[in-house]
Amino acid sequence: MSATDPLEAGDDPIAYFLQDVEYQGKTERTYDAYERVLRDFERFVREEYPRANTLDEVTHRACMAWLHRHRGSVARSTLATYASYLHRFYAYMTQIGVFAENPMALVIEQMDESIDVDPTRREIPLERMREFVDGVGHPLDRALIVTLLKTGIRAGELCNLDLRDLNLDFESLGIDPDPRPQLHGKPDSLYVAPDPARGAVVNGERRAASNKRRRPTVIPVDDELARVLEAWLAVRPDTRSAADPLFVSTSGKWGARLTTHMLHHTVEKHARRVDWHRTGGGAEENVTPHYFRHFFTTYLRNATGERGVVKYLRGDVADDVIDTYTHDWGDTVRETYERHIYRLS
Repeated sequence: MSATDPLEAGDDPIAYFLQDVEYQGKTERTYDAYERVLRDFERFVREEYPRANTLDEVTHRACMAWLHRHRGSVARSTLATYASYLHRFYAYMTQIGVFAENPMALVIEQMDESIDVDPTRREIPLERMREFVDGVGHPLDRALIVTLLKTGIRAGELCNLDLRDLNLDFESLGIDPDPRPQLHGKPDSLYVAPDPARGAVVNGERRAASNKRRRPTVIPVDDELARVLEAWLAVRPDTRSAADPLFVSTSGKWGARLTTHMLHHTVEKHARRVDWHRTGGGAEENVTPHYFRHFFTTYLRNATGERGVVKYLRGDVADDVIDTYTHDWGDTVRETYERHIYRLS
């Protein structure tokens, strides 16, 4: 290390890199994935290459050996992701002058595996999805999965929802919410904001996940989703946060805002029950929270033939498109959505 290194002797370079990952606003799940992969590599080096006193002394052959150990036990695209994480770590450390060189540069050039940015995912017929949902009995688990399937929102977006983001009639529950202004005049609807970011304070609470939505979106809530949410809110624990999160833990962190890690664990648990998730399986095989966004998008695009409405609901549209659908929200978005959205029971 040079005299101008940002790390002192004995400091942990992985921890330093992970701190920058956090500062970049990456999601909790992305942060956890980097940490898991890099710590696994660190353990491998310690066990198999004890003469390498620091990660800076690791050769490209050690990197190749680590990847080879995982080859065959994980999907090819997953292996490529592991390689990309290690490559980014070494490239970063080299760029800031902590490490002398990046041993992964040569490895990346020689690898046959590549990251599939648009994997062919498991095809699940609607009737089979209904059977899957029918097997989810816990009010929270059912509300999470049905909300993902009915709205197509991302894991972080779901976890960032507060009660004020939902405009439903809660009179029967004795709840008197005050929906945010964007929902005034839009009953039976859900608001997904683009602004929450990991580490930012929103509605009085520091957030652990980021929303990736380009534009604010108002998504209709049909009667089926409304019933599921009402069943959840009838048993929802008192929340720890003044932000009044819509979804909170009912286990170890009782009443705390649900995290993306908890959400992924919940979906994985139910996916494993029907053999839709396998350790080491890639995106083309495993059902995760993001799979439900894929299912929602594919079905509505095929059913409606209206790509603009689907893009609006996904929150990834240009200004001219969102201006059109914001103006015609009641006439275009809700009518199209209610006419074509699938029933899950």
